Amino acid sequence: MGVTKHITKDGNGVTSPRKGDTVTIDYTGYLYDDSKPSKKGTQFDSSKGRGDFVTKIGVGQVIRGKPRLHCRLASQAEEDEGKSVWLRYVAPTGWDEGVMGMSLGEKATLIISSDYAYGDRGFPGRIPPGSTLVFDVELKKIN
Repeated sequence: MGVTKHITKDGNGVTSPRKGDTVTIDYTGYLYDDSKPSKKGTQFDSSKGRGDFVTKIGVGQVIRGKPRLHCRLASQAEEDEGKSVWLRYVAPTGWDEGVMGMSLGEKATLIISSDYAYGDRGFPGRIPPGSTLVFDVELKKIN
């Protein structure tokens, strides 16, 4: 159990994130589906169309089984324009392991077992308890 990484596009092979680095990631998350060749079942989240996901990596900001919500509050100008406020959660700790093993520009598919994801609690309304997850991830920027 843990994290399995399948590289879909090589990165620069030189620059990789280290513990404490801030990374910029583009991602799409799916529930694992063994019946599909890609193993990608129902999509439950994506940064596409919302903007890149920026987080510190390898420092426990991303906590196994204990998701935290991030809230981007709309500015007054955005509210006046009718733009919505959105919530998103911090990625599972499998991301720490998977992303720290990537190099800048790399695209990969990460398969993250439940014990490295949200565990027996799941993420209500999106991820059932005990779910293995699949993420298509691109490491766009470090620091």
